[in-house]
Amino acid sequence: MPRLALYALAVCVLATAAAVVSFVEGSWLGIVWILLVGVSSNMAWYYVRKQRDEQRDDAVSG
Repeated sequence: MPRLALYALAVCVLATAAAVVSFVEGSWLGIVWILLVGVSSNMAWYYVRKQRDEQRDDAVSG
């Protein structure tokens, strides 16, 4: 798994925890954390797919 995908996945997990804590404390700031979860999970999937496509292209051309 690419390093940037791992970083994005770590941000996703931490933002999820922050959202849960925010909502438990009654703060609406958790909505911002949920949005960050969405962005970071999309980034993780992007980098995983990018690496998989590059490996597939190398296998076909090489």
